[in-house]
Amino acid sequence: MDELNLKQLTLAVRTIAEEKNLPEETVLSIIEQAIAAAWRRDNGERDQEVRAKLNVNDGTAKVFVAREVVELVGSDALEISLADAKKVKKDAALGDSIEDEHDVVSFGRVAAQTAKQVVLQRLREAEREVVLEEYEDKIGTIVTGTVQRVEPRVIRVELGKATGIIPQSEQIQGEFYSIGSRLKVFIKDIERDNRGPQLILSRGNEAFVEHLFAQEVPEMDSGAVEIKAIAREAGRRTKLAVASTVPGVDPVGTFVGGHGTRVQAVMNEIGDQEKIDIITFSDNSEEFIRNALSPAEVVKVEINEKDKRAKVFVKEDQQSIAIGRAGQNVRLASRLTGYELDIEPATADKPAEQKPKKNIEDSLLNAVEEASEE
Repeated sequence: MDELNLKQLTLAVRTIAEEKNLPEETVLSIIEQAIAAAWRRDNGERDQEVRAKLNVNDGTAKVFVAREVVELVGSDALEISLADAKKVKKDAALGDSIEDEHDVVSFGRVAAQTAKQVVLQRLREAEREVVLEEYEDKIGTIVTGTVQRVEPRVIRVELGKATGIIPQSEQIQGEFYSIGSRLKVFIKDIERDNRGPQLILSRGNEAFVEHLFAQEVPEMDSGAVEIKAIAREAGRRTKLAVASTVPGVDPVGTFVGGHGTRVQAVMNEIGDQEKIDIITFSDNSEEFIRNALSPAEVVKVEINEKDKRAKVFVKEDQQSIAIGRAGQNVRLASRLTGYELDIEPATADKPAEQKPKKNIEDSLLNAVEEASEE
């Protein structure tokens, strides 16, 4: 990368900017960062503060190395004494930064490679940033993408210009992803970390199911029906609490659709292995809890508002249905209603109340007997 290449770089600024759809000043600043990195590689030390300035008109470059003005110089590369600084700048004071100027003439082969790597890496980052800005307003929507790569912990999905990832926590359990297959994904967020910005996609969150229903149920758009609460264990079961704002409209029937077509369309997208329970929402907590535990039949509900807990009594044959496999039914119902639910057998109800009475009577009689014996 000698002087000639600097001229080529200068010419390349405009071309790269057009090709990559980036502002010229962004590309220029990337190339200047590369020149600074290359100069530091050839002539400087690692911690030096180096900046470069490329003159677009004549294709020359200058490098400026900053040194701090200190009383006692520990490192010549990073620091300068006050006396020396005053030679450069008359009014220099301790703590100031003094820049030494160098003309860039040529670079060694390794430094040129360094510069190239910096340019490529920074261009990629800038490009991704520009692309992701376009997706900023798509956060919270569903788009269709193509599976690009399947890795142990993430699935990479191509969405037109950008690529996003579905982390393990956002995947549907048990779902098989094959390269090249098309699938719907929910754009959850844009994460910015030191590896650059990343589009986070989801198929496992509640919002994904909510948006799929919104695509199937036009009455949600008009506001006639709404999803009040949703609890989901992706790949296993989803519970939806729905309500209607229009008298006479059956919310559950609206979501299920004629012959179950609407709920089936959603299940086709998330997989048949995931059950979907659609229940009626109620402002009455007891009624809501009863509905949420469906298909189990509830005998009685005792609510403790203060602790947000509820005891739910069910007949013995309903107990395993209420709890569900591995506690899933009661867990989702708890999340749906916002109450910690304890399932109790209804038959044990009466004897449980009588027991303490009997004990109190016994101890009273014993006390009386003892007293009379004395």
